Amino acid sequence: MSISLTPDQERFIQTKLQAGKYNSAEEALEIALRLLDEYDRADAEWIEAVREKIDAAILASDQTPPIDGETFVNQVLERFR
Repeated sequence: MSISLTPDQERFIQTKLQAGKYNSAEEALEIALRLLDEYDRADAEWIEAVREKIDAAILASDQTPPIDGETFVNQVLERFR
């Protein structure tokens, strides 16, 4: 596979190489791809955690009797006092 980098991307990698941070452009890109994979996994885990919290909230709301808006707001305000 062959990839093309924008001038800004090339300058960014060159700056890292000149600073001695990485030994080659390939090494820098390998690390970048690994970080992208970690980011994608963390994003998927976050989405799953949010779905679980939403499901738990729906279940809790199904088991809780409804209250009027004024009572709800007053209860929330009371928590902050």
